[in-house]
Amino acid sequence: MAEALLPGRFVAAPSSSPSSPHCWALSPAPASRRPRFPVPPPPWRHRSLKAHAVVSDKSEQPQWWEKNAGPNMIDIHSTQEFLDALRDAGDRLVIVEFYGTWCGSCRALFPRLCRTAVENPDILFLKVNFDENKPMCKRLNVKVLPYFHFYRGADGQLEAFSCSLAKFQKLKDAIAVHNTARCSIGPPAGVGDVLDSPEEKPAEASPR
Repeated sequence: MAEALLPGRFVAAPSSSPSSPHCWALSPAPASRRPRFPVPPPPWRHRSLKAHAVVSDKSEQPQWWEKNAGPNMIDIHSTQEFLDALRDAGDRLVIVEFYGTWCGSCRALFPRLCRTAVENPDILFLKVNFDENKPMCKRLNVKVLPYFHFYRGADGQLEAFSCSLAKFQKLKDAIAVHNTARCSIGPPAGVGDVLDSPEEKPAEASPR
């Protein structure tokens, strides 16, 4: 009878006892004949520990509308801030930009506006977020964004128009016309009445 390999480490072999010639005993199988099964290593041995670097949240970076070109560019958050800024500017030319954070034309134009502010440190630039100041913007007849108002001392409001990046020369031309040396007498005209317009139509984004 042929030897039969049993699972594990033993094979059946004839007994050497003469009293039981037909008995079989279990004896260890030779090492060369033992079945070799690959034993997988413990699962934890191949697990590598990975260090996860803490990456700063990009949301911490200022949004495009939160950036300012310098001390002559100011964010306006209320009607009172707007009136105070006009009054404190004295005879200085003031350019007010009305914008929306959702307005693609406003975002496209903003870098050029910042560059213009740097090139004209004598001009005060005021940024008015339409969504934060809707009642004021509507009363100022702001119907499309981006929109600009020009103010100067006793002359009050000089000009108002919409302007996109493609028509930015219009803004530069207005600066050349209004940013000239002049004398001013008395308080700024029209500051107290700057919010007289009853218009309350929603603003629209102008074409780029």
